[in-house]
Amino acid sequence: MAPPVFRCAVNAATPIPGRLPRVIWRAGLDLKPVDLSDHGEVAWLEALVWPEQADRLARLRAAIKIAAEQKPQLLKSDLRTDLAALVRQAPQGATLVIFHTAVLAYVSSAAEREEFARSVGLLCDYWISNETPRLFPEIGGRAGREGPKGSFLLSVNGIPVAWTDPHGVSVDWIAEPPNR
Repeated sequence: MAPPVFRCAVNAATPIPGRLPRVIWRAGLDLKPVDLSDHGEVAWLEALVWPEQADRLARLRAAIKIAAEQKPQLLKSDLRTDLAALVRQAPQGATLVIFHTAVLAYVSSAAEREEFARSVGLLCDYWISNETPRLFPEIGGRAGREGPKGSFLLSVNGIPVAWTDPHGVSVDWIAEPPNR
């Protein structure tokens, strides 16, 4: 099976890197990680893909196959209380990037989301958030304009940089291009 290819339409302002970054360590946390060795859990995950999205289901199955073979470090834990301990496991000298998407809507308390936003920046070199803009109104307010209906706001270290499709289908870059 070929590795999954995730197609994404980008606007002309989107800075496309010339090469992929070198990743020396990765880990994740989830309240209830999916056990890829459990056929029932995999079937549940596949059932979340809409029936007419055959390409998306094929990409999911390819990604599941890779994750089952390469077994990423994924801890059953809570981002509100356990992220700092996970960060301490990172190799010394690594550029630490914390990325999350579509997760903070499940943290119902605005105060807890704000505490997360305040503390996450102290844990890493780059905090990349891809969430609905209503979750961080102060970041959303700095976007300069509203994104398309239903879009997420991608921000880096609290600075809005792009409107994104929630499933990664498109990126509409709104920030100043980075220095290269």
